[in-house]
Amino acid sequence: MTKIVNDMYQMIHDYLMVYLPKQRCSSQHTIKSCRTAINQLLDHIAAGKNVSLNELTFEDLNQENLMGFLDYLTENRGLAAATRNQRLACIRGFMSYAATRRPELIAQMNSLAMIPGQKEYSDTGIDYLSAAAMRALLSEPDTTKKKGIRDQFFMVLMYDTGARIQEMLRLKICDIRLGTTPTATLMGKGSKIRTVPLMKDTIDHFRRYMSVYHPTAEMLSGDDLFYVVQHGEKKPMSDDNVRRFLKVYASSAKEKCPEVPDNVHPHLFRHSRAMHLYQAGMDLTLVSQWLGHAQLESTLVYAHADTEQKRAAIEKANGSDLLRSLSLDKAQIMKEDDLLRKLCGLM
Repeated sequence: MTKIVNDMYQMIHDYLMVYLPKQRCSSQHTIKSCRTAINQLLDHIAAGKNVSLNELTFEDLNQENLMGFLDYLTENRGLAAATRNQRLACIRGFMSYAATRRPELIAQMNSLAMIPGQKEYSDTGIDYLSAAAMRALLSEPDTTKKKGIRDQFFMVLMYDTGARIQEMLRLKICDIRLGTTPTATLMGKGSKIRTVPLMKDTIDHFRRYMSVYHPTAEMLSGDDLFYVVQHGEKKPMSDDNVRRFLKVYASSAKEKCPEVPDNVHPHLFRHSRAMHLYQAGMDLTLVSQWLGHAQLESTLVYAHADTEQKRAAIEKANGSDLLRSLSLDKAQIMKEDDLLRKLCGLM
């Protein structure tokens, strides 16, 4: 059976069994990643051509097949951009090695180098509060006290508007407009101004807050909406002040709702509002406008995170075990391919 080990598989063997571990002193983790990437690529190409592995040659490791494989990883298997890019790097690494031994492969290696990496987002997606965690957090302030009224309204408004912390601290009384369609006007990065609608409950909180903190103020007043009193004088509230009370409320809320994370910070409210809007069915374009993103690409992280959540949930379903067993059954009948893998270090 050693005849089935053609030139390509001999190089795969040398790359995985000699070059990476002995010449490059690569870690076992790196070698395992490369082995996985090459295995998956060969399986994908063989399945597409409906041939066995021993019929594949270097000609099959072309740009078109590799791009098709990468698309398959992200579109069919739901793998993250980071995993996709790691597979690409492994294949390029092998082709670079092969080109040093067979110069005629240099052009093919260069064509693979032209395949772009995919923009990576946070892996775990993004951090955000679940609806239950948000409710628990917003319920923590003691609204029988003046400070509790302020803190609760600050959190409610920050969540409802999806505002950044500095946008919140810049708010003036006149930035809140009542009427048939209540709104808040926010000044974001680069002095860009956007107007967002306010929910009825938020307006109820606003009225109560104003009756306590600005009882005589006119709605067109340019006074700071949020302030602290130091030595008898009103001063703008700082982000340190906000972070302090968030930490206190998060600690007590976590005792009642385990979904509340250990680190609750202002930007978490913005992420949470955006994710909740997206999950409720709001189009990403509208979410992008709501958040004041200059580019829609900045908002795609929410779609990516939601997709990753769904994929993780699917993998936990009972059907995943069935699918894995089906894959194993199929592999067991491909004895010749298995032997080839063992001979060239792919197993």
